[in-house]
Amino acid sequence: MRRAELVTAVLLAAFSIYLMWKSTELNVGWVEHEGPGGGAWPFWLAGMMLVCNIWTIVNWVRKTTPQSRSQDLFMDSYAIRMFLLVGGSVVGLVAMVHVIGVYGAVPIFMLFYLRVLGRHNWVPTLVISGIAPVVIFFFFDVAMRIVLPKGYLEPLFYPLYDIFL
Repeated sequence: MRRAELVTAVLLAAFSIYLMWKSTELNVGWVEHEGPGGGAWPFWLAGMMLVCNIWTIVNWVRKTTPQSRSQDLFMDSYAIRMFLLVGGSVVGLVAMVHVIGVYGAVPIFMLFYLRVLGRHNWVPTLVISGIAPVVIFFFFDVAMRIVLPKGYLEPLFYPLYDIFL
């Protein structure tokens, strides 16, 4: 556990530095009469992430947290199995988005995640799996005007576009 905490903090700190460097391609400061520059949000968020990772490394050196003192295994066989199942299902979700779009992939993912991994009853599983794509559609496509990928299901959305957009 101790080694995993350090490795994770160092990798995330390096990633934070990369994000800060990359976001400087845009203005990270205040643009007169406009507000924050295009790189401001990612730069300062990555900067805060870097500070948090440095603090984790300091705590690791000082051994002030239970994880920094632990000699236990980072992942036992159950944790590895769950990591592979969750990671595999997320990879499946991303793969399905290209074929059946977000609104087809999300309910399938939610069904699998809630029923198989979470072992929830069918009623809450079906309710959440059915409501999630509707909420996502109204939030992104209608309210925010951000069109998400629909894959082969796009013709089903034409009547909704006529009504809401």
